[in-house]
Amino acid sequence: MSDTLEGPKQSPIGRGPWTYALWAGALIGVAVVLYIIVAVLKPGGHGGLQSLAHGEMAKLVVAQSGTPEPSTPFVDPQGHAVQLADLKAPLVVVNLWATWCAPCVREMPTLAKLQAAYPGRIRVVAISMDKDELRERARAFIGEHAPLVFYQDPKLALPFAVSPAVEGFPTTIIYGRDGRERARLSGPADWDGPDARGVFDALLAQP
Repeated sequence: MSDTLEGPKQSPIGRGPWTYALWAGALIGVAVVLYIIVAVLKPGGHGGLQSLAHGEMAKLVVAQSGTPEPSTPFVDPQGHAVQLADLKAPLVVVNLWATWCAPCVREMPTLAKLQAAYPGRIRVVAISMDKDELRERARAFIGEHAPLVFYQDPKLALPFAVSPAVEGFPTTIIYGRDGRERARLSGPADWDGPDARGVFDALLAQP
């Protein structure tokens, strides 16, 4: 009788080239997934947030320099002067609009739905560019689109305070928790659709 103890024999498949091929394929798959995640969530990366600029978000322009939010004051519902820095949230979505702007009026319900869908994470700040004589008309319109709150810039100072300056309405600018611009979109859009949700989910996932 032999004194040598032999362990269980391994299957030739376990040592064969197929095992290495399967492991290599799995590692490549993981690498691809990680690459896609980083590319989408990292602004300025290859593909970056700009890769989500399609459909309703086709006109989205990702900020390269991250310009700070302006300190220009505007008026809150009580008529007090406030600044964007006073309205903190992980994402602040500034919408510059007016009652005489038909595209602004059409997109407002979708901004209200966006606010309702991301409580505590997104703060939609719809700022009316209406003159004081149209203030109550603008206030009543926003009152129909809860949970939005009425803000006003009767001197039209904000459009020229941001960089680059706003050229038309509506214009929507997205600021991060650090107060720097992440992206903007000139013109109307569906802010409650899947295209917009993809953009905001990606922004909220950033550190």
